[in-house]
Amino acid sequence: MSRAPAETRSAFAHFHSISTRWKDNDIFGHVNNVVYYSYFDTAVNEFLIRQGVLDIQNSSIVGLVVETQCRYLSSMAFPDTVHVGLRLAHLGTSSIKYEVGIFRNDEEQASAQGYFVHVYVDRATNKPVPMPQSLIDAVQLLKV
Repeated sequence: MSRAPAETRSAFAHFHSISTRWKDNDIFGHVNNVVYYSYFDTAVNEFLIRQGVLDIQNSSIVGLVVETQCRYLSSMAFPDTVHVGLRLAHLGTSSIKYEVGIFRNDEEQASAQGYFVHVYVDRATNKPVPMPQSLIDAVQLLKV
């Protein structure tokens, strides 16, 4: 089975830096696979908060993660700095698919890449709802 080549930084519209922590490493001496999903979640929500379209405590509409995928290409370990690249892959009526690249330190090629899907729901009913225009406008900034 052949693999697609790793993405480069130029394929992403927005970056968020995260310092690895000692506890991110597993017994094999590299960042454990489940930690990558935390990086995805952190970068997406940081972007939404900075754009002013997510108020964690008070938003009546919230994005629930319904699907994720990650492909691991090369390892990272504490004390590396992680640079999480985001781009918009799909914008629906009530959902957004973000594509994510995880870059180690200053490396040009991704160490991991994948995607992250939010479905927007009414916080009280948990039923899907159309996204507000402010959210749509914000995620348009992630187009490459």
